[in-house]
Amino acid sequence: MTKASEPNLQGWIEEGRRNIIEVADMLGVPPEVYTRDPMSLIPALQNYVSRAPLGEFEQSDWITLHSDLMSYVADYLIQKHGARWNIAQDSTAPRGYRYVIEATGYDGQTRRIDPADVVMKEFSSLPVDITRMLASSELTLRLASQDADGE
Repeated sequence: MTKASEPNLQGWIEEGRRNIIEVADMLGVPPEVYTRDPMSLIPALQNYVSRAPLGEFEQSDWITLHSDLMSYVADYLIQKHGARWNIAQDSTAPRGYRYVIEATGYDGQTRRIDPADVVMKEFSSLPVDITRMLASSELTLRLASQDADGE
């Protein structure tokens, strides 16, 4: 790998965190409130995506929304469940690797998801539902424990 194509995990982590704090602030959720409880952003973010004129979006708008939602999914999982960013080699990715979120589920197994994939899946079943998107990522990583009935 050339120096330019080497992953910069720390830079990726810092950029994503900075992005979602800026988004929260833009939507009226003060940074100190968001960092104390990442769920505090759900209503404002849901209102934002529900009101966004998705049918009029240009490619750059979709990229921005994708990036914002990806940052939120990752940061939510990190704050609520102790997940962490990592790098996964992927020969199908243009860079040869992907940034992924890793977490240990209730069953003790460590799993990975790519927040970009979580958001793309949500885009495929519009309208965007923030809670569904977060729940999907938690279920994939097995972060939500089974209920008393074992379901």
